[in-house]
Amino acid sequence: MSHVGVPRGTVRKRRSLALLTAGVLTIPALAGCSSDSEETSRAVPQDIAPAARDRVADGSTVNWAVDAMPTTLNAFQADADSATTKITGALLPTLFPMDAAGHPKLNPDYLESAKIIEREPKQVVLYKLNQQAVWSDGREIGAPDFVAQWRALSGKDSAFWTARNAGYERIEKIERGSDDLQVRVTFAKPYADWRSLFSPLYPKEITGSPDTFNDGARTALKNTAGPFQLKGVDKAKGTVTLVRNPRWWGEKAKLDSLVFRVVAPKDRTKALADGTVHVTDIDAATADRIALALRDGSGGQPLTHGPGADLTPAAALRSWALAHGSDEKQAEIAQAAREANRKAVVAYGAEQKALRGYAVRKSLEPAYTQLALNGESGPLADDRVRRAVARALDRQELAETVLKPLGLPAKPLGSHLALAGQPGYKDGSGALGDQNTKEAQALLADAGWTQGGAAEKPKDTKAGSEAEKKDAEKKEGEEKKEGAEKAGTTEKAEKPEKAGKADADETKSDKTEAEEEAEKEKAEEKADKDADEDAEKADRAAAGSDESAASRAEGLYIVGQDDKPGAGPARSAATHVLAPSRDAAAQSIALLRQAGAVSGDSAAAKVTAQDKQPGGAAGAYAPVGTAAPAPASVKGPLGKDGKTLTLRFVLPSGPGSQSLRGVGDRIAAMLEKIGIGTEITKVPDESYFKDHIASGDYDLALYSWPATAYPATDGRPIYAKPEPATDGSLLVEQNYTRVGTDHIDQLFDQAVAELDEKASRELMKQADARIWAAAGSIPLFQRPQLVAVDKKLSNVGAFGFAAPRYQDIGFTDRQAAGSPADRKK
Repeated sequence: MSHVGVPRGTVRKRRSLALLTAGVLTIPALAGCSSDSEETSRAVPQDIAPAARDRVADGSTVNWAVDAMPTTLNAFQADADSATTKITGALLPTLFPMDAAGHPKLNPDYLESAKIIEREPKQVVLYKLNQQAVWSDGREIGAPDFVAQWRALSGKDSAFWTARNAGYERIEKIERGSDDLQVRVTFAKPYADWRSLFSPLYPKEITGSPDTFNDGARTALKNTAGPFQLKGVDKAKGTVTLVRNPRWWGEKAKLDSLVFRVVAPKDRTKALADGTVHVTDIDAATADRIALALRDGSGGQPLTHGPGADLTPAAALRSWALAHGSDEKQAEIAQAAREANRKAVVAYGAEQKALRGYAVRKSLEPAYTQLALNGESGPLADDRVRRAVARALDRQELAETVLKPLGLPAKPLGSHLALAGQPGYKDGSGALGDQNTKEAQALLADAGWTQGGAAEKPKDTKAGSEAEKKDAEKKEGEEKKEGAEKAGTTEKAEKPEKAGKADADETKSDKTEAEEEAEKEKAEEKADKDADEDAEKADRAAAGSDESAASRAEGLYIVGQDDKPGAGPARSAATHVLAPSRDAAAQSIALLRQAGAVSGDSAAAKVTAQDKQPGGAAGAYAPVGTAAPAPASVKGPLGKDGKTLTLRFVLPSGPGSQSLRGVGDRIAAMLEKIGIGTEITKVPDESYFKDHIASGDYDLALYSWPATAYPATDGRPIYAKPEPATDGSLLVEQNYTRVGTDHIDQLFDQAVAELDEKASRELMKQADARIWAAAGSIPLFQRPQLVAVDKKLSNVGAFGFAAPRYQDIGFTDRQAAGSPADRKK
């Protein structure tokens, strides 16, 4: 299926560079949450028609559809994509591929063992290589290959054009062990995800110099070490052809050749029917076509679907009458239409007959779809609005919309950092709370978004935006200017009086009693206002000296320009973020404690100084028993200071994105119920990510992230707190929501340096709970994986978490070799 909404090359680039006032909500009980337990969720099994190797025939060719020709075969470059991953997986060593549970597993084809042999004073990992492992030129795989790849990816030499260096920069040295089959890696800093390194492993001929690294592996790989080797790349035909590697020491590949063929998603149904591909990702519509073909079978009965199937008897009679009527022009048009429909029916029937040779293999893809909320500016810069959006969503309904019609388990995803079935998975959504319309409305009311607010004039707010602060300053300046003008007028009026002019007394006597009374009332109002302002200034001064988190959170917070105690050094530029009121800060702390409880943080009752700062993850709940100020129902969009609460919802417009757009429509309807309007903008698939998501040109968006066995490494750039750049912009890495906290960053840093696997996972659970609380990213569901496969092919299909074993793929019947893809060329 089309992978719109997944950043290009994210499988590799994930290791690169791709916040309430009192009386709002009660903290829900943490039913079923255990501080130290790990959920016993199970992954949806893979669907690959497994068969023992002795049942798979030797020989034949399989054609496998890809979205586009790979722009590079170097998986560590920025433009590497899913085709790069598929192809290099069959050509190069992967030392620790993921198994069916999404856990890295040692690959015996390349390693006899790999383990940490020293922890103090520094971490040392010893790799013992398979003594038969050789490159296709006959040279042994060894330490020189490890050294060359480390130097290329360490980040120390900018001449290497690499998209990431995560983990490699922590290595201090690599040396030969006691013999040529041992590689000893010493780390300058502890690295929990050391298994992620050196996969894929490239030969030193590629990684040894910037020239060969940058250009030597874009369209060719002369030296490989997998069950297949590269035969050729034909851009004109859109094919990449692999053939058996004669030097492969492992179990011999069953196929003679494996061809990756470019087929656009919209053309895949026809490609299957024509027999030009054996294996292809498909969308739900194509899956339905195949299901109908299998249902109809070979009974010879007329199809009840396809072109003309919805033609009513009355419409058919009218068409016949027009085609045989006396009006020659109308008859000619009707006859042409009937003939076109006849041909379409014949072609559709032929396609359906051909589609009976395929099976739809389905599982859940190792990737999840999320709703991203851009917290850089606008209404979503206020965490209360973000949380209101999140609390308005019925994630169960959204999951069922996509997965239930496909016969897949429809359960909302509960983690940003692991998928169901993976080690370390735990539902952390309790840190934010379940769907609740009333509480979502209360959050919006607390943020100042009310019925009729769109018709109100801007006014001072206690916890407003930077724009509100500027408006208040402007208003104050205008009042001073007005007062100065009045003073000047009075002086001009007094001078003639002192000169003895009688007109002054006459002017004064002309004033009516009503005018004098109005001026008196105006003076009293100004005095009251001045007193209120003095009181507010006094409150703020008192708040500034208060050591509590509540008082420190009062007023406007600007990321990177906060010189409050414990805030750290000031920065040159920042993103403006709304701060909670004094009472809200206490609730912020309550939510942090809740996040700690959900994540299993043994120190849940402790709140760090930075968490008390507005930059930390703020709270969404009030003490138990407080009343919610929001109305019971909302009719029409809310507003504030003359502006309507409307969010820009950007969605892809391509034919493969119907499901995503359907989810977007449902989300828009859910938000409408709480008074949030959405302005849905559909943009071309090719510009969706680059021009909108990555650039921040959206309020709401749907896109996906792939699964990982290394969340401490791969998750950090996605959820890292954005930092100001020298030009005033934000350095977001891959955090396209622009929402993050220092505490989340610290948890990632601690986890990646924690060599105790269980302790590292616990830190990741704590980080996930705080990511939920920040409400920048709302996981919805794991993506469906639908793959159409020739029915006689085995060991290929919907792999789920697991990496394919390309050497095991083949036909279970020798006579089927090459069929059906050889029927028509």
